[in-house]
This record gives sequence, structure tokens and C-alpha cells, in this order.
Amino acid sequence: MAHQITIEQAGESLLSCATFLSENIKSSDGHAEAMKEIVPRYLEKKDVDLAAELANSVDDPFTRDRLLSLVAEKCAAIDDDEYAFQILEAIEDSGTQAQAREHIVLQKSAKGEFAKALEIAGTLDHPDYAFADVAVRQAENGDEAGAFQTLEKIVFSDAKVSALQNIAMLELRKGDAQKAVLTFEKAVASADEIELTEEKVRALIEIGKHFTEAGQNGLAIETFDKAKASAETIDGVHRDALLANVALGFLAAGSLELADRTLDLVADKTQMAAALAGFSRRFWEKEEREEAVETLEEAYAILKSQRDSEIRNSRERYSLWGTIAVEFARIEKPERAVEIAQEIIDENLQTNALAQIAQVCLLQNRDELARQALNSIGDEAQKMFALIGASDAKNKAGKTDEALIYLREAETLCETVPQLASRSAAYNELARRFYDYGDAEKARKLLRENLETIAKIRDESSRAVTLTQLSDFYDELKFELTDAEKEILQTLIRQTGG
Repeated sequence: MAHQITIEQAGESLLSCATFLSENIKSSDGHAEAMKEIVPRYLEKKDVDLAAELANSVDDPFTRDRLLSLVAEKCAAIDDDEYAFQILEAIEDSGTQAQAREHIVLQKSAKGEFAKALEIAGTLDHPDYAFADVAVRQAENGDEAGAFQTLEKIVFSDAKVSALQNIAMLELRKGDAQKAVLTFEKAVASADEIELTEEKVRALIEIGKHFTEAGQNGLAIETFDKAKASAETIDGVHRDALLANVALGFLAAGSLELADRTLDLVADKTQMAAALAGFSRRFWEKEEREEAVETLEEAYAILKSQRDSEIRNSRERYSLWGTIAVEFARIEKPERAVEIAQEIIDENLQTNALAQIAQVCLLQNRDELARQALNSIGDEAQKMFALIGASDAKNKAGKTDEALIYLREAETLCETVPQLASRSAAYNELARRFYDYGDAEKARKLLRENLETIAKIRDESSRAVTLTQLSDFYDELKFELTDAEKEILQTLIRQTGG
């Protein structure tokens, strides 16, 4: 296939250069990875013709079809419906084509073109979620009769429940609580018709939460009780997680007794600890501080007591371990938080927890403890991103000068990151923040350094992807390429043999 980007175009624009480089990638997988990044950028610019050509150039059939479906969806969004359906016909996989057709319905629905949306939905083999979206949009536009007429077309109970909940939430936002409650009750009735027990329980839990948000604790408790009864009949790995969520629902609705009874039914220690961590947060919000601390300690003790033979999912367990550590920071026990985080075996999850603890401490004006958490991060690349997060926390607190201190420290570490793609991502994040803090000149310098870094990346796909990502920041910050930067692009072009 002929190149879609000329050498002249490639030398004038970061995105054009990235596209040109991608077109020269010989590896099918590498070319597909680059196009997954590039095609959406042209869609954002409404250049559907070029996006379609680039998508069609991908050898991998799965990626090609996924990209063409994005093009079809965009065409529908900009009212080029004829082209949208042409693109649909080019999608080979029937499942992907059906999904793309459904996305076209959603676009038409979002634009208020309900007759057209319903017409297209009628051509789907499984139109229920498309009908659900149209019904919600109709309700949002004030066409209540039309919305409920569309709801009658829905056969699949899960979709009807979802639509009814969304319509009820619209009614709540409009201040009509009485009508919202009636609609939520219709959702409960539809949920009872869901065949798969796990899905029924999930739907009832969601509705119960909405009743609580609407101040209808009695109806919430009734709904959670239905969910509990169904969850108890499940014989599988989802049972404990669902019961744990029901317990949290009971607590939020004001019944600690029902919450405790439900939690007694949970066998898996990870799910039990997750629920107790949620209990703790609820107690803290109600200013029951002693109870919050004791409950969180109980959650940690249960999680730690879990034997290897009892662990169903190690990553989920250590992720929860990190969540509990961060919760200790939130309830003003930062030393305990750091101590627990340091016990996490998974290095990435440990780092994530320590970074969050640092941010919580900074928002609480506990800078020394935040520094202790940051200094506990061993990997310098991960510490760099944690420092960027710390800068964000200071900025959120309105302390820009202190935010800049953390940002400059992160910048120093950036130069030590061995993976060039990671370094490139860091340069982008640093540049955006320096710009937001009022130092456009520094931001400009960092983006130039990033371009020089990208030029050193040997992997063709990674180079094209990072160059595409860099183009976003030049566009966002409205920076024009200098002659020196264009010369770097020319060097990259020459390396392809162009």
C-alpha cells in the first residue's frame, strides 16, 4: 500500500512523522501497536479518510477491525452516516461489526436522533443495550413516554435494569425523588427476572446503593436483603465477594446488625478484610474514630492470617493490603501505614501504596511522614512518578512553591531512568505540570529533551508510539516546532531510508 504521509509532511509535524515512521515498520505486530496509538489521533482531528486508510493497512485482522470500528463510530458522530456504513461493511469479524453498529446507535442516540437510532438498533441481533441507551437519552430530553415505550422493546432484563436505574438517577437530579423511587422499584422488579444469579445480585446491590443515596434506607435494606438471599444460593468463587458488598450496603443503609450478620457468612478472608476496610471508612466518616481504627486493625489481622492454601488470588490480596495501608494513612496513622505497606511483597503494589500514603500525608500537612514514605520506594523510576504525585498533592493544597520542589526532584531522577520509553512518559508529565505552574519555558525545554530522547529509542514501534504521545503535548500546550526540532524529525526520516 502506498504511503499516506509524504516525506515533506513528516518533516513538519510530530504526528505526521510518527505516522510516516509507522508506515515503514516491517513487523506486523509493531505496525499494529503503532496504529492503535495513531489512528485515534486522526479521528480526534475528524480526518476519517486518513484514519480509515491507516486502519485498513494493518495486517492483524483483530486490530484492523477494532480500528475500523472506531472510524465508523466517529463518522456517525460527525454525521457522515453513509461512510460509517461503508466502513462497517469492511469489518470482517461479525462480532466486531455488530459492536460497531451498536456504537453507531449510541452516537445517534447521544445526538438526539432517536428515530434513526431505533431504526439501526432494530437491525442488531442483540439490541437490548442499544435500546436501553436510547431510552435513557429520551428521558434526559424530557420524552418520558418515548423512553418507557423504548424500554418495552428490551427483552434482556440486565439491560432494562440498567436503563431504569439511569432514568431514576436523572429523576433524582431533577429533584423528583418520589418518581425516582418508583422507577427504582421497577428496576428491582426487573432485577428479579435476571436469570444468572450473580448478575441479579450485582444489580440488586447497585439499586440498594441508589436507594441509600436517595435517603430511602428502608427500601435499601429490603433490596439488600433480596441480594443477600440470592447470594447465599451461589456455589462459586463470586459468592463471598457479593456477600461482602451486601454487608457494606447494609452498613451504609444504617444497619450495623444486618451488616455483621451478612459478614459472618463470608468465608474468604480477603473478601472479609475488604468489607471490614469499608466498614472502617464508614465509621471514620461518621466520626466514630476508635471504632474505625479497631476495625481496620481487624481487617489487616485477618488478611495477614490468611494461609497460602486459603489464597485465591495473590494479586488481589496484596492490592487490598495496599488499600488497607493507605486507609491507615487516611485515619491519621501514617507510621502504621508505611509499616504495613513495606510488608507488601509485590514491588509495584508496594510502590503504589507508598506513593498514595505520601500524598495523603501531604494533604494532612505531615510532610516528614510523606518524605518517609517516598524514601521507602527503592526503584528510582517509580520514585520519580511518586514525586510527581506528591507535587500534585501540594498543588491541590494550593502550595505551588512546595509543589515545584517535588517536581524539580522528580526531574533530577528522570535522567536516571534507563527505559527510554518510561523516561519519555515522565518528560511529558513533568512538562505539563511546569506549564500549569506557570513556567512555559521550562515545559518547552523538557519537551525538546523528550524529542531527543525519543530519537534514541531503537524499537521502531516504541519510537512511533512515544512520538505520537509527544505530539499531544505540543498540541495541548500550543508549541510550534523549531528548526532544530524539525531537523531531528529529518534524522528520524532518514533512518527509515526515506
